[in-house]
Amino acid sequence: MYINGKTIFFNSQPVVIGSAGVVGKKEGEGPLRNNFDAIFEDTTMGQESFELAESAMLHDAIIRALTNAKRSPADVDFAMTGDLLDQCVGSCFALKDLQIPFVGMYGACSTMALTLANCAMLVDGGAKCCVGGASSHFCSSERQFRFPLEYGGQRPPTAQWTVTGAGAAVVEQQSEENREDSIRITAVHIGKITDLGIKDANNMGAAMAPAAARTISEFMEDTNTNTEDYDLILTGDLGYTGTELLHELLEIEYSKNIQSIHGDCGLMIFDLKKQDVNSGGSGCGCSASVLCSHIMKKMKAGDLHKVLFVATGALMSPTTTKQGQAIPGIAHAVLLER
Repeated sequence: MYINGKTIFFNSQPVVIGSAGVVGKKEGEGPLRNNFDAIFEDTTMGQESFELAESAMLHDAIIRALTNAKRSPADVDFAMTGDLLDQCVGSCFALKDLQIPFVGMYGACSTMALTLANCAMLVDGGAKCCVGGASSHFCSSERQFRFPLEYGGQRPPTAQWTVTGAGAAVVEQQSEENREDSIRITAVHIGKITDLGIKDANNMGAAMAPAAARTISEFMEDTNTNTEDYDLILTGDLGYTGTELLHELLEIEYSKNIQSIHGDCGLMIFDLKKQDVNSGGSGCGCSASVLCSHIMKKMKAGDLHKVLFVATGALMSPTTTKQGQAIPGIAHAVLLER
């Protein structure tokens, strides 16, 4: 690998050989219903708690991704996953029975890009096979970050709906066996924490948009590319409010217009007019499930050839919010090419 600016380029170009995205009932009623690998009508997954249900969903996504890659847990050198729960317990309970060396990661809603980027770096460094993934669950996240579900609090228009879902991707070294039909990871960019003083926990799009604009601009500068070089710049997940702010920031601060090729996972997964999700979807499982199912399938079919995946995260906790602290944002980028 070599580094230009803050972007890492891979000479070996690790490849995604299999992936899977699974979701709950509400997400399965949205526009992408035909693209997910599984839709679970029972979002408790037969478990005793919503937290265990989230773990079961991530476990399922990992197994499906491995199956699609024709690999078993024994083939995996490292698994990197994360979620929104305290101490990443969603990931811990999802991985505990698979006996795979585990690295838990927290990047809030940016976690899928963070785990995928680290998988690529480990594979480029010599690991044979890695799994990256992320998950979230509406019920487990709401009662940790906001209010008990029974409270029935009003949600303002800027609020987003935490996605019940999970995604996982299997990353390997490129070889003659997987060269033809795999998706290459050609570069990754680890973002900088960006804090413009947003304190409203019900407006995460505003907290994350500045970080997304910064990462997209810096990535294009490091790679000497423009918007016309990409089929899709995919953010996850800014929602309606954050997307509008991203477009404004890119034009005003960085003189860039990405509107013609931009998509946001938080807007793609739900129908904002019909599903009562306010500003759109959020949560680690939002971009994870959309990328690892819908986007990967479109790339394998040849409908997309070059995708810049920029997952965004609001780095808050219940404690910092109660203490009145601002919400720092972050955005990591992964360049995927077919």
